[in-house]
Amino acid sequence: AINPGNSGGALVNAFGHLVGINTAIYSRSGGSQGIGFAIPVDNAKEVMEQIITHGHVVRGWIGIEIQNLTTELAESFNLDSTNGIVVAGVLNNGPAAKAGLRPGDIVLQINGEQVIDGSHAIKLIARVAPGNEVEVDFLRNGEKQQQKVITSQRPIVQRDS
Repeated sequence: AINPGNSGGALVNAFGHLVGINTAIYSRSGGSQGIGFAIPVDNAKEVMEQIITHGHVVRGWIGIEIQNLTTELAESFNLDSTNGIVVAGVLNNGPAAKAGLRPGDIVLQINGEQVIDGSHAIKLIARVAPGNEVEVDFLRNGEKQQQKVITSQRPIVQRDS
């Protein structure tokens, strides 16, 4: 059970193996009955190792806004599948812009792996350390293209307090 105040505890299976770190609960009463949420143990280990090594989490980033490829969008682009993403926006002077990606490009693969949806694309990019290449296969005006993008670390946005 996850009760208010004890987030961060171990989520273990019936054999006592750590499978996640409890983070939150959604419940009508505010008690332990409801839907519990946890971070998978592999994600938690990766974050822990990066914090120990670098003092912060390091993930690849290319500076694009992502839109999932819906059935309607796939049909409008004459695609047989909703696997992939539409580049909805490109950050000026960001890694993707420097590599020539444009809004409207349909990303189908990243580093040779088929993109399922937006969250999958983000994970594929994030696992490439900043300063390394990510290979992006995409469609532009129905024509298959490939571009190499040098990942960066996402800039820190300063907010007024």
